[in-house]
Formats: sequence, C-alpha cells, structure tokens
Amino acid sequence: MTQNVGGIDRTLRILVGLGLIAAAATGTVGLWGYLGVVPLLTGLVGWCPPYALFGFNTCALKK
Repeated sequence: MTQNVGGIDRTLRILVGLGLIAAAATGTVGLWGYLGVVPLLTGLVGWCPPYALFGFNTCALKK
C-alpha cells in the first residue's frame, strides 16, 4: 500500500475522527459518531481506499 493521504488531509482526518468519537462517547451525537474511527484510521495509516479506487493522491510529490 502506497500512501495516498498527505499532511493537511491526514491532520484533518485525525481531528475529525477524534472529534466524532469524543462526541459519541459523551452522548452529544448518536452511535453514528463512532464512524469517526474510519477517518481516524485512514489518517493514522495514510492510506484511503476510495482515494486509491479513484486515483486521488494528496501526498506531496517526491522528486
């Protein structure tokens, strides 16, 4: 698996994922908030299956 999620994208995914999980854990949103695990994991791993499927890549270009 080649990384296809870049720096800012990764940071946003991790923050959104943690925010959704925290909101679900505190009861602010319903159980759907635990779907925040998906962006959290893709941010931590640096690879997103839909990006790979559609050919997107937000990583910096390597020269």
